[in-house]
Amino acid sequence: MEKEKWLFEITPKNNLFDLNLKEVWQYRDLLMLFVKRDVVTVYKQTILGPLWYLIQPLFTSIVFTLVFNTIANISTGGIPPFLFNLAGVTSWNYFKECLTGTSDTFKKNQAIFGKVYFPRIIMPMSVVVSNLLKFGIQFGIFVVFYVYYVFDGSLIRPNIYFLTYPIVILCMALLGLGLGMIISSMVTKYRDLTFLVSFGVQLLMYVSLVSLPYSLFQENDLTWAVDYNPVAHIIEYTRFVMLGEGTVSQFGIIYTLITSVVLFLVGILVFNKTEKSFIDTI
Repeated sequence: MEKEKWLFEITPKNNLFDLNLKEVWQYRDLLMLFVKRDVVTVYKQTILGPLWYLIQPLFTSIVFTLVFNTIANISTGGIPPFLFNLAGVTSWNYFKECLTGTSDTFKKNQAIFGKVYFPRIIMPMSVVVSNLLKFGIQFGIFVVFYVYYVFDGSLIRPNIYFLTYPIVILCMALLGLGLGMIISSMVTKYRDLTFLVSFGVQLLMYVSLVSLPYSLFQENDLTWAVDYNPVAHIIEYTRFVMLGEGTVSQFGIIYTLITSVVLFLVGILVFNKTEKSFIDTI
């Protein structure tokens, strides 16, 4: 009699770096369901609904323009201050949302994790994909204002390196996902890390060149505060390819690529190790 073949076989994980993409593909419908949940339910039963996707970066850019460029009189090197800030805020928001959205994966989903089986990596992946949709909407707003300033006579032009921008988006996703998975694994034991992340993200924004030009740090001998911050290099590169203004170095590009990949791999390692026993400690 021929041996019966099982549809699924549950075995211990031996490779901590395993993404198990084959199984993730089998659960792709569930991934899309989580993406839909993240997009639809966030602003459910709100007055303005999805308009918050647009309002948040616009109002943040306006505040930065008033405070840093109008009151503090910080120069943006010939770039319209509002567009300068909008470029930084748009990129920063994607990284921040990926980081904060995945940093409490285990704690936020402990109920569903304890009842049914599915590849746990799907949950943080859904956060990255859903935030990519939000990023697309906010980037579209940036393009609208970009076109407006071009027709208004501003000397801003993209360059050929714009074709590499998808790699920049991938780096933001890897950084946010990797750091988020590491923090999420630590939150299973130390709940107060969630509050520390919220505070740390706010501080990180000011040394990530979101609203401040790199030249300002050079003038005050504070380049050390941003040179080893991969997010700062990402935002500066974004302004360089979009607006033709920015300080981009070969070191910054290579450092950001390596850091993004390493943090992502470490995040997978820690996440896979934690998912085996998190239900006993959370």
